[in-house]
Order: sequence, then structure tokens, then C-alpha cells
Amino acid sequence: MSRRADDAPARILFFADADSVHTRRWVAAAVERGAEAIVITRQPAEVPGAREVIAIAPGNDKLSWFKALPQVRRVAREVAKRFKPTLVHGHYVTSYGLWAAMCGLKLPTVLTAWGSDILVTPRESRVMRAVVGWSLRHADLITADSMDMLDEIARYHPSAPCHQILWGADTDKFVPGDPGEDFDVISLRSWEPNYNIDLILEAFSRFLMLRPHSHARLHLLGGGAMQATLEARVQELRLLQQVRFHGRVGDVEMVNAIQRSRVSVSVPTSDATSVSVLESMACGLPIIATDLPANRQWIDERGGWIVPVRDVDAVTQALVTAYDHPAQAAQMGLHNRERIERDASRRGQMDAMWRLYQKLLHPTVPRMQRPRASAR
Repeated sequence: MSRRADDAPARILFFADADSVHTRRWVAAAVERGAEAIVITRQPAEVPGAREVIAIAPGNDKLSWFKALPQVRRVAREVAKRFKPTLVHGHYVTSYGLWAAMCGLKLPTVLTAWGSDILVTPRESRVMRAVVGWSLRHADLITADSMDMLDEIARYHPSAPCHQILWGADTDKFVPGDPGEDFDVISLRSWEPNYNIDLILEAFSRFLMLRPHSHARLHLLGGGAMQATLEARVQELRLLQQVRFHGRVGDVEMVNAIQRSRVSVSVPTSDATSVSVLESMACGLPIIATDLPANRQWIDERGGWIVPVRDVDAVTQALVTAYDHPAQAAQMGLHNRERIERDASRRGQMDAMWRLYQKLLHPTVPRMQRPRASAR
């Protein structure tokens, strides 16, 4: 019996950072649901489930994204001949999203915004605003993980077919545990300027002065370029015994660290929905988070404390409240776990994404034909 065309597997040509855990998880989820995948990237790395990972113009400088476009088109044509993709999916609008929109293949195109590509980079120059607008207008489907990003996307493309799809938390792996007897605080954010780890150190130091017998420890996971600066600041604050730098760790060590802790702190200056916040919530922790639209979507007085951006006093006071009222903090954690199970499990989000793929591939009405960049 011949196989019906709509039974054929989705063959997805991803343009994405192969070195990112988010890319690996997304591709793996698509493959688990029956897709075949090839990844075109600038950061060559193994992507479990992908048939192939193809590196183009390795590096990170912005100009090379544009210089590489002729090679992107050549590679896309070659891949199309042997892989016969049924759709293209670009992750991060200002880079791989541009490649996906410009690859020259006349296929349904999906773009996924990650955060700064919509909320920060377009404000840096007219060129980047134009790149974002052009790329979005050439997409048949756009996803983002926070409502403020979807609102911003609508400014560029009011009729865009947009959906909120979260990276989500693995609720089978990230589960509540038994916290330690001491007051352990955890931060899962990268050691980069946007994430204000220096402010967390200052607030933690002030907390220790206010509650000197708390037996508190601060666990910093994530790693990043500011490690030396942060280590020096810990020494200046005389916190060598109270602060532990874990760096980048695997899921098992991350889960263990979260489960031992009493509260999770995430206070960036700018952010979309944070996977680390969702994972902390899935492990039953209350959250201290900055007053950003993406955070307000997930955290209210039932699940934690919203603090102004770069307000060290507010973070300090939230730590004091979490320490002084452990039963209230524990109840917040239970609320957060229930919220993630209901609204932000990775499995549920990827199931929703799979349905969007299928709807795009097998529409009940013909999809709108949009002008596309042709290969030259």
C-alpha cells in the first residue's frame, strides 16, 4: 500500500545554533514526534536526533551573517536536492532567522524569536530594525516565548501568524526535592552583564549582615565572561565561604542544586521567559525576579517577589522575607510547581509546536503566498 503524502514525515531544515541546549532540545523534540531534521549552523556541535549538522562561516561577528548569505543559499539548494525538506525553521530572528528567510527555498518558513533579537537588537540601529522587519514579513509562522515579544513582533508585522511557544521545563526531571537545613539561595543565570549577578552578590552580602546566623549559602550556576570580576567581588565582600561558583553544569547537578535551595533569584535587566525560572518553579521554589513583562506573566505574590530592575535593597528585602517566613515560601513553591505542570511543561509546549508544524504542512486552506528572496 502506498503511503499518503500527508503521512510522510516532516523534514525540517533548521537554521540554529547547534551549540545551544535550546536548539538540541527543540530538534530532539521534533524528531521524537516523527520529524527528520538537518541543522545548518555557525557553531558546529552534535545535535542528538539530527541527520546532519552543517557548519557555515563559523564565528560570531555580525557582518559575516550577511557575507555568508550566498553560501547559505548554495548549501540550502544542495540540501534540498537530497533531503527534500518540507519546511524551514530559523531560530533567532536577527541571525539564523535571516538565513532561513533568505535561503531561497520556497517552503513554509517558521521563525522563533529568542528575546534580545526582538527586544534589544532592533533598537541598536536602523539596519537591524530593517532586518527584523524583513525577516518577520517573510515568515509563515512566528513563535516567541513571551507575550511582550509577540506584541513587539506585531509592530513589525501586524498580520503575522504568531503563537506563544515556551521552551518549557522538563517536569519529569525538574521536580521538587527536600531542601537542606541551611538557607541556600540559587541563581541559574549566565555570568554576563545583563543578568546582574553582581547585584545578587551585593544583596546576599547585605542579607547576611541582617541575618548573620542564617547559615546561608549562594550557589551561582551558569558560567560566563564575568567570572573573574565576580570572583574578585566575592573576595572583597569576604564571602568566600558562603558563595559557590558551580559554572555550567548538566541537568542532574542543576536539579540537585535547585532542590537543595530555598529560593531562586533571576534579576536581569532585559529578558523573555526564562527557562531557568520555569525550571526553578518546576522544582517548587519561590522566585525573586525583576519587574519585566515576561516575569510578570509567570510570577505574582502567590509565587514570589517582583523587584525593580537593579534594586539591591528590594532583592535584599525579598531574601529576608523568604528566610523569615519559610512556610510562606514553601507554599509559594507548591503554587509554582502546579503552575508549571499546568501551563509550561516542555512536553506540552512541544506537542503544541508539533500541531503548528502539522497545520502549516497540511493547511485546510491554501497558505498565503508571500514574496521570497530568490537565489541568485
